[in-house]
Amino acid sequence: MKPGISLLSSLIIILAVSTSSCESDKKEWITLLDKDLSKWDMYLGYRLKNGFDGQRPVDEKGQTLEPVGYNKNESNVFSIDIVNGEPVLHITGEIYGGVFTKEDFANYHLTLKYKWGEKKWEPRLDKLKDSGVLYHSFGECGNDFWRAWMPGQEFQVMEGHTGDYWSIINSAADIRALLPEGSMNTVADQSQPFISVGADPSRDGFCLRSANYESPVNEWTTIELITLGDRSLHIVNGNVVMVLRNSRYVDNGVARPLISGKIQIQSEAGEIFYKDIRIQKIDRIPDQYAKLFDSNPKPETINHKR
Repeated sequence: MKPGISLLSSLIIILAVSTSSCESDKKEWITLLDKDLSKWDMYLGYRLKNGFDGQRPVDEKGQTLEPVGYNKNESNVFSIDIVNGEPVLHITGEIYGGVFTKEDFANYHLTLKYKWGEKKWEPRLDKLKDSGVLYHSFGECGNDFWRAWMPGQEFQVMEGHTGDYWSIINSAADIRALLPEGSMNTVADQSQPFISVGADPSRDGFCLRSANYESPVNEWTTIELITLGDRSLHIVNGNVVMVLRNSRYVDNGVARPLISGKIQIQSEAGEIFYKDIRIQKIDRIPDQYAKLFDSNPKPETINHKR
């Protein structure tokens, strides 16, 4: 002990340092949804029709139509309902597009709840209701196939398919999945090695979630996205449905890390509601999930439902 420092003073210093350390480890949850959508911008593309082929729509004279554009909420596609005192994001789905965070994020735990509405629109009148959460998004909106979103990684939100992965404009990732054959889909499986999805020309940029853990109709489903560096997890109602690493974007044949960006929520021809959108900074993968990234995960460590 240094001269002039009493035992009591030393204990106080130790307690203060310990308390400060505990507080620094405690990451604050940030609410991203309010009554004014103040933390989000929006983009709307087109009212798409059956048979859309990815080309910019034209009018009856063959002239190219302009998209609705940024921060023009045509037909009130995006609105906030206050339900039991809390804001709920209502997306009609009538026009393809989305809302996206004004801020870029990296290394976080995102959690939100959704449930489906009743309405569907062309070109999905005879298909499942569809939406999605896109992460690590960057650049301009409207250059994807659907003329609606910016590049990024997709955590699919779709009836029976929540947790699927889609590559958006040359994004790619390695996913623990069963190796597909022929026309079979790639299917996530936590016991399998990582395989490339989205950059391998022998398969498309899509992977099915491992299983369906969605809530019954008219009930809220909770989804979580955990992402740290180039790694991420898709979680549905507490169940890990996909394990991803090596998140990247392929630019003129060169793979570049894709580990941060905006968060987008899609409007995709199906009515949907979102609430309790919260985000928390992290500096490591939570202990109960860390083993999923080990070289050879053991079968008994696969189920991480909380």
